[in-house]
Amino acid sequence: MNTINDVDSVLLLSPHTDDAELGAGGTIARFLEEGKDVFYIAFSGCETTAREVGIPADTVRNECKISTATLGLKPANVFILNYEVRTFPEHRQEILDDLIKFKKNIKPGLVLAPSSSDMHQDHGVIYWETLRAFKREASIWGYEHPWNNLTFTTDIFVKLTQVNIEKKLKALSEYKSQSQKSYMNEVNIRSLINTRGSQLDLPYAEAFELLRLIY
Repeated sequence: MNTINDVDSVLLLSPHTDDAELGAGGTIARFLEEGKDVFYIAFSGCETTAREVGIPADTVRNECKISTATLGLKPANVFILNYEVRTFPEHRQEILDDLIKFKKNIKPGLVLAPSSSDMHQDHGVIYWETLRAFKREASIWGYEHPWNNLTFTTDIFVKLTQVNIEKKLKALSEYKSQSQKSYMNEVNIRSLINTRGSQLDLPYAEAFELLRLIY
């Protein structure tokens, strides 16, 4: 990869539905705007979580389909797998096998995944298995979840427009079952975007940890 402009295919890895949009929704919108072929894999539709709060099991899975369509992703490029929340450490090999299958079919030049400092057990598994699956073939960026990150290294900044931000916010608003979560609060989301933008003396940005660079 010479520059990001040389990348045609981008793969978003979301441990649970909504993780990728939270960490990289504005960047996804920008990539799609630039004509990149973007693929999205959520490893869990959060059926267990839905049942725990007394809503239909497929609620969050369906919200994810609407959210990704709102960003502009093609339905054929969105995959929602069937791993149960909080059980990923028990399924590391199956997850790696799935990643290798997707790698062969998609051949991404860039992969976005959770960062190295993400404390959530499921996110940590996706981070490590992403490195194992793609370390020879793709550049890898880690996206930011401040509520999960012990620390975060801002190696890469993606400049965003108001249109990119509004698409991210609209996409996240489709997760109506998650609206009570603090990380879904629009003020908090905008605050982080504005903070990362201020580091460039710009209005808006998202930041990423550089996990792998293939030049």
